[in-house]
Amino acid sequence: MSNRPRVRFAPSPTGSLHIGGARTALFNWLYARHHGGTFVLRIEDTDKERSTPENTQAILEALRWLGLDWDEGPEVGGPYGPYFQSQRMERYREVIEKLLAEGKAYRCYCTPEELERKRAQAQAEKRQYRYDRTCRDREDQPDLPYTVRLKVPLEGTIAFEDRVYGRIEVSCEALQDWIIARSDGTPVYNFVVVLDDIDMKIDLVMRGEDGLNNTPTQLTLYQALGVEPPAFAHLPFILGPDRSKLSKRHAPVSVLHYRDQGFLPDAMVNFLARIGWSYGDQEVFTREELIEKFSIENIGKTAGVFPADKLVWLNFERIRAMDPARLAERVKPFVEKAGLPLPPDDRLAWICRLQQDRAKTLVELVEISRYFFTRTPIDPKAGQKFLTGPSRELLLEARAAIEAASDVSEATMKPALEGLAAKHGVGLGKIAQPLRVALTGGTASPGIYDVIEFFGREECLRRIDEALAQFSVDSGGELA
Repeated sequence: MSNRPRVRFAPSPTGSLHIGGARTALFNWLYARHHGGTFVLRIEDTDKERSTPENTQAILEALRWLGLDWDEGPEVGGPYGPYFQSQRMERYREVIEKLLAEGKAYRCYCTPEELERKRAQAQAEKRQYRYDRTCRDREDQPDLPYTVRLKVPLEGTIAFEDRVYGRIEVSCEALQDWIIARSDGTPVYNFVVVLDDIDMKIDLVMRGEDGLNNTPTQLTLYQALGVEPPAFAHLPFILGPDRSKLSKRHAPVSVLHYRDQGFLPDAMVNFLARIGWSYGDQEVFTREELIEKFSIENIGKTAGVFPADKLVWLNFERIRAMDPARLAERVKPFVEKAGLPLPPDDRLAWICRLQQDRAKTLVELVEISRYFFTRTPIDPKAGQKFLTGPSRELLLEARAAIEAASDVSEATMKPALEGLAAKHGVGLGKIAQPLRVALTGGTASPGIYDVIEFFGREECLRRIDEALAQFSVDSGGELA
């Protein structure tokens, strides 16, 4: 392998990018960035029925959101394109014809019905079915439909050193002459993936564990083409909490779902990196730390469990530590999606600073901050408790203190409200909670001085007056 390795991520656009695929992309990206190599993105869109341009765009969108930029591939080009398999068919046909001409592949005229009978017979005899090479040495070429099969060595061993699982050996007797082109002329996955990796000069194939069983088969094609194969590293499965393969019944598996729910890309990258990879007991990594510390040697052989609670915790930590101005940029789309008026950037950053240690997702941050964007209804129970009776009188005096203050900064309001509490022989909470309910509509918010300063004198007085009018004395605690 070169000092500047070439790795690839090759998704099929039959759906959106899921958690398992995102981890594979991330590990390849980290490896390339760690070694100063090249990260290639290739779209395996040969499934004409299920592959769609919309799914391709969704995959690109998810990779961009994660910050996994590719050096070669769709939209950026490169020296070894095209990077869509559907655009490489002429190349595949050329190599198939070459293998036929060299006697390394052959036409198989066995019909699907014949093959099915042989498969059923093997099953009845309780033995593993392998194609019996009926057409391997056939010399005639009848005008009949045919598939193309690769001539696999009849004896010997196919061996490779997997960088995660170690040495793996398979006897050639356990393999069969596999189909490289269907009867309609289209090449199969195991054929095109090998040829693409050769043409794109990939020297490390890092992919999911489900590709492990395909590797000996693919190595027979490298052998037939006389090409040195790349190194391989297969990543263990990601499991659900019940230790079955992760699926939608455990948790949403689409990466874009987590984006839309308000998770930060750096939190997701940190989370994905820790599924099956470790560096001591460190849990929280910056992107730069992951690039610096990533190595295949620290990938475990056992399947990793999808710890959804860990993602929530990591996201909370990221939100809490983020610069408020940068956080505000991330929050903007969620404010707009919630149908709330978008304040100026400095005001939005102020809201983020007040709420960032209280929210686990960006959606939650916006939801708990609604009263900062617009006047929200007062919770009836809170209003009856804190805007009537003795609390109402304390609120009226607090209103007067706000109106009379030289400014509404904490430095000014703290002694004023503490003095009011001392005057009545009550704790500060007896003053703060009626104010909080009047200003925010509920009993939970950032510190009361922060809330007062954010709204400013005029907005505070307006909200207090509206709250007092809504819960009037005449209403007996009912909404007026």
